[in-house]
Amino acid sequence: MSSASLIFKVKSNWVPPFQLEEMWMSSCQMGPNFPTWLETRTSLRYLDISKSGIVDIAPKWFWKWASHIDRRLIDLSDNQISGNLSGVLLNNTYIDLSSNCFMGELPRLSPQVSLLNMANNLFSGPISPFLFQKLNGKSNLEILDMSTNNLSGELSHCWTYWQSLTRLNLGNNNLSGKIPDSLGSLFELEALHLHNNRLSGDIPPSLRNCKSLGLLDLGGNKLSGNLLSWMGERMTLVALSLRSNKLIGNIPPQICWLSSLIILDVANNSLSGTIPKCFNNFSLMATIGTKDDSFSVFEYYYDYYYYRYTRAPNYENLMLVIEGKESEYKSILKFVRSIDLSSNDLWGSIPTEISSLSGLEFLNLSCNNLMGTIPEKMGRIKALESLDLSGEIPQSMKNLSFLSHLNLSYNNFLGRIPSTTQLQSFDAFSYISNAELCGAPLTKNCTEDEDFQGIDVIDENEEGSEIPWFYIGMGLGFIVGFWGVCSALFYKKAWRHAYFQFLYRVKDWVYVAIAIRSTGSTLI
Repeated sequence: MSSASLIFKVKSNWVPPFQLEEMWMSSCQMGPNFPTWLETRTSLRYLDISKSGIVDIAPKWFWKWASHIDRRLIDLSDNQISGNLSGVLLNNTYIDLSSNCFMGELPRLSPQVSLLNMANNLFSGPISPFLFQKLNGKSNLEILDMSTNNLSGELSHCWTYWQSLTRLNLGNNNLSGKIPDSLGSLFELEALHLHNNRLSGDIPPSLRNCKSLGLLDLGGNKLSGNLLSWMGERMTLVALSLRSNKLIGNIPPQICWLSSLIILDVANNSLSGTIPKCFNNFSLMATIGTKDDSFSVFEYYYDYYYYRYTRAPNYENLMLVIEGKESEYKSILKFVRSIDLSSNDLWGSIPTEISSLSGLEFLNLSCNNLMGTIPEKMGRIKALESLDLSGEIPQSMKNLSFLSHLNLSYNNFLGRIPSTTQLQSFDAFSYISNAELCGAPLTKNCTEDEDFQGIDVIDENEEGSEIPWFYIGMGLGFIVGFWGVCSALFYKKAWRHAYFQFLYRVKDWVYVAIAIRSTGSTLI
């Protein structure tokens, strides 16, 4: 009955006259009360009542009922179910309690659990008791998501007990301390989210041991130290976000080895030096909509049975600042192509090699110490939707027909804004605080010198030319016309006599007209 938009309304004391092995009722409205009739379903192995409009406390019997060894999947996600799970034992293979109102300390796990999603709840307290718990056997946990809760404390050095993990998300909590070296023992790890906590210290070099790592999100912490060159050795990295930390030093050229990288975000740090010229090695940023095996990091399935009924994967998420707004990207993450190096101490010029990334959609290099001009070939990145730069505005930027966000404010731009429907469609706030900039949509008009500056740069591949052919043609026309008349009078004697006789008659007519007018005035 999943996704059928049906209302399943029964009496609170209803006892079904049948047993079930599988129950798939996602998005089927059965709330607001918790379905108490589940207690008599002793044969149920798969239970999916997500998005079912339940606003109630989970009854005490439910967790004992759910912990039965035959219960393979429990999915209560996207409801408003509450209850304290402190001390509760979770014993199912796949457990999804995300986006509810559960509270208390974290529950206990059995070795049987393969997936545990408790994101977007009200869990609190230190995380270490959960990580240090003794399991009656080897852990089979592959996917752990406890993001967006109120968990606190330090990440303990016990990750060697969880070596089966492939995806770990502890973002949006109050975790503190250093990232432990033992995280490097998660050899099968594909995605790691520790964003928006209070973690400090260096990025542990032991993460180089995670040879399958495809997504690394450590943004929004207090991490210090340098960008480590080993990151370039992780050829599987597709998305790297380290924004809003305290990282220093240069951007290592080894990062250009990441040919599969489609998202690079190191904004709002203290990075210095120049932008590496090898960014054109990000080959997947030169394509749009290309499918690649490395994109499998962005989506995953629980198991065959879950896919059989839902027909939809689960998606990794990443917070990106696009067009000045922070937004969450999930299902479309694999289609994003983004580079954000803004708010650092980078200097030098913008390398022309960036212009070869024709599939790049979002580029932000603003709030640095960059000098020189914007590369003239930047107009070739025709997929650009958001652009934040500093420098001089090249004429080729009028080719960026997909731009929906432009920020050139608070720089030292000069000359005329190139005339194009695209660039004139943005309001004046996109260009403010550029004293030498003129032309629409600004109110400052351009002088002749500024007009010349605005057309001085010409792209060798641009159709047409910015040379003022009208004035050149007018000058050539005058020269040809003047010498054409003079040559005809010189070689044709009869034409020359007629021409001068005409001039004499005109002179006499003017003389007589003036004389008559002056005589008439005197008589009056």
